[in-house]
Amino acid sequence: MAAKVLFVCLGNICRSPAAEGVLRARAKERGLELAIESAGTGGWHAGDPPDGRMIKAAARRGVDISYQRARQVDLSDFYQFDYILAMDLSNHTDLLELAPPNRTCDIRLFLDFADCAERETPDPYYGGGDGFERVLNLIELGAEGFLDHLEDESA
Repeated sequence: MAAKVLFVCLGNICRSPAAEGVLRARAKERGLELAIESAGTGGWHAGDPPDGRMIKAAARRGVDISYQRARQVDLSDFYQFDYILAMDLSNHTDLLELAPPNRTCDIRLFLDFADCAERETPDPYYGGGDGFERVLNLIELGAEGFLDHLEDESA
């Protein structure tokens, strides 16, 4: 059975859609089947596409996220997904507060799987274009580490 993964950031228009797209592309390269989605802890952008700057930055790396639409985390997510991966400590705390005690998912910080010193994926929304590139670099490290984790688990 394919693992089901949900990425979560604040508004679901920058970090989590990028992580969804990158993980989907990297899993495909490895021949792994995963169910991957993303959501935000807040619903301000529900129904909106990802931030145009992130769409462009991801496209430069061959990852299309333009079709994605933002949504808010829902109670059912805690039972539907195997992994809910938070992009920063604030998102992680919010998820743990929202999560029912009998949830079936593993809630973790995404970059805990990355081979880097960073634990949090910074929000590039209010910064310049280089912030989007930095975030994508971190996401790529996290995606590789997470896929290694899944492969190790299934070995």
